[in-house]
Amino acid sequence: MDDTATPRLPRLGEPAPDFTAVTTHGRLGLADFRGSWLILFSHPADFTPVCTTEFIGFSRIAPALAERGVKLLGLSVDSVYSHIAWVRLIEEKFGVKVPFPVIADLDQAVARAYGMIMPGESSTAATRAVFVIDPEGVLRAMIYYPLSTGRNMDEILRLVDGLQATDAHGVATPADWKPGEPVIVPPPATDEEAAARLASGEYDCTDWFFCKKAL
Repeated sequence: MDDTATPRLPRLGEPAPDFTAVTTHGRLGLADFRGSWLILFSHPADFTPVCTTEFIGFSRIAPALAERGVKLLGLSVDSVYSHIAWVRLIEEKFGVKVPFPVIADLDQAVARAYGMIMPGESSTAATRAVFVIDPEGVLRAMIYYPLSTGRNMDEILRLVDGLQATDAHGVATPADWKPGEPVIVPPPATDEEAAARLASGEYDCTDWFFCKKAL
């Protein structure tokens, strides 16, 4: 078996794979983002229609992410010159300035470290992957999309809000949760704790294991 063709996937809850790379904002590494949340995302190729819509989308949510202490970093296996030409075209033709750096990963070193190359779809282009890395450099979330499907920017914001709510309050977020809605309280670990929780009236409980509260 050709190991170079097999994608290696990083693991949630572990340090994100380290890297340094050439970008449209100069040479950058994972260490340069320490202390901030980071969204590292890949796209298949410059000058392609779906990727163009995504770069416009990421650019438009960049201020909202910045308010949450989140930085953006794009990646594809194109050259830095191709990236520069493409982001300049996006500004010229669509009126959107791309504010974040884009990694030029010609040797696929970063893409392979993060499992962005899916040989079943393409051995020469990175799939649409999103990695959310916390200020300590720990990988907290991953989302993979096929080459044909553009990402949902509202979901990326929602995911960040959920992760930050978990860190700040020790809670979980239910399906379709949005900021301002009730959150899930972790289930009690003993029968005694379950009885005490139901008797307390502190939470909105459907049953001992299913309780919500407002933040």
